Formats: sequence, structure tokens, C-alpha cells
Amino acid sequence: MMKSVFTLILLLNIMGCEQMTSQNKSSDEIITTSGKQLLMDFEMIDLNGSMRHSSEWNNSAKLINFWATWCAPCRREIPLLNETQKKLSGEPIQIIGIAVDDFDEVGLYAENTNFDYPILIGEEDAVAIAENSGVDFIGLPFTMIVTRDEEIIKTHIGEIKEHHIELIIEVLKDIENGEITVNEAKVKLGPI
Repeated sequence: MMKSVFTLILLLNIMGCEQMTSQNKSSDEIITTSGKQLLMDFEMIDLNGSMRHSSEWNNSAKLINFWATWCAPCRREIPLLNETQKKLSGEPIQIIGIAVDDFDEVGLYAENTNFDYPILIGEEDAVAIAENSGVDFIGLPFTMIVTRDEEIIKTHIGEIKEHHIELIIEVLKDIENGEITVNEAKVKLGPI
């Protein structure tokens, strides 16, 4: 049994914690009556042990990054996400990290890692956020791109790179400024 668990962990690390299956729901499979895939309200504990509610960020577009301490690509994203959040100071765009991990493990990791954006922690609760919003949880890291109106316009599976962030931020700002529609944004984000 222990050998099987070790083998599974080793395989996940070798695979880079990225997409483990291609079974992804299309963005129009999970819809509300308005035809939009919406982020459902959620509540999770943060690094300080305080309960946080998703409504804190209702007036902002969001990049919700799901990660874990044991996932190398997830850890590599953190400096880029920190830098991006600093650049977005004063903008209506918020990065939120959701650790699909044990509270104590995340706390230990955070002792040596700076986070310039909120980190929420949960195991099954973190998975439930994605699933309740109609997103298949198939690997780490993954990032949901959400408009100010809580519409999920893209789910990116795998490590976020600088060129992804640049495009995502450009698209979210264009939506905010009324320069493109959500449907146009989905098309523009299609390749990432």
C-alpha cells in the first residue's frame, strides 16, 4: 500500500502536476439559466486561520489559482502571481490562491514564501469550489479567469507563464473598459 502511494506521488511530480486527463467539460455544458458558467459563492480559511468569503472580491475580476505545496509547477507560478498582483494595485482585478492541501503544510510553506495575494486553504473544499462552478478538477495547477460579474470565461490547466498573464490581464481590462464582450474575450483567451 505504502509503495503504491509513493509511486503515485512520484508519478504526479514527474508529470509536473499538470493535466491528467483530457475529459474537460466544454464551457457551454455547465450553464445557468442565463447561459453563463458562473463562479459559485464559497467560504474558506486563509493563512491566518480566518474564514474568508468570496463576496470580499465581488467587485473585481479574478484569477483564481488552484495549487499545492507538493506541486513544482504550482510553486514556480507564485513569484509571477506575486509580481502581477503588485502591478494590479488599484485595479479591479484580484488574484486569489486556493491551496488544495493540508493547512499545516501550507502554513509551513508560507513561512519561507511571500504571498502578495490572499491564500485560501482546503482539501475537499477546494475541489468542491471548482466542481460546484462546473469545472472538472483534473490536475494542478489550474487557474479560473472570472469576470467582475462572476462569469468564468476560461479555465487554464497547467502552469501560468508570463505571456498567459499578459493576455489574461489585457482581456480582463478590455472587458472592464467595455472594449470587448465576454464572448470576444473567450475567443481571445482560447489559445491559452
